[in-house]
Amino acid sequence: MDNSVKFVHTNIVARNWEKLAQFYIDVFNCDPIYPERDMSGEWIDRITNIRNVHIEGIHLKLPGHENGPTLEIFSYQDNDSKDNEMDVNQYGFAHIAFHVDDVDAVLDRFLEHGGRKYGQLVEKEMKDLGILTIIYAKDPEGNIVEIQNWKQTS
Repeated sequence: MDNSVKFVHTNIVARNWEKLAQFYIDVFNCDPIYPERDMSGEWIDRITNIRNVHIEGIHLKLPGHENGPTLEIFSYQDNDSKDNEMDVNQYGFAHIAFHVDDVDAVLDRFLEHGGRKYGQLVEKEMKDLGILTIIYAKDPEGNIVEIQNWKQTS
């Protein structure tokens, strides 16, 4: 196996990258990594297979990581993509997850900044693993976020 493989980032295509990035900064303490991205031209047209594409956005440093992976939040100018939200059981990428010390406190901050609950807050003891406290929620643009905490039991 090639040991040079390294996970780099996860991308969210946002209606408004600045507002969505600020949400993740405010709620999950992500840090912006500058410079902001402003990409257009033949080279990016070839990558995206979209003629005259213009992409703006930023990478965010995820909490608990110094040099990646990052959360990449981009907006496409004149995006004519279908405007539908994810459901947890759709094919493809379903959610991003954050481990936090206090699920209730982070959920409160999540809701205060424009997010909303998707499922119910659940606490479940799992044999040999500990107690999982977990909820699925949706960010202001409808992306599913898992907020979780594992506590070890003796």
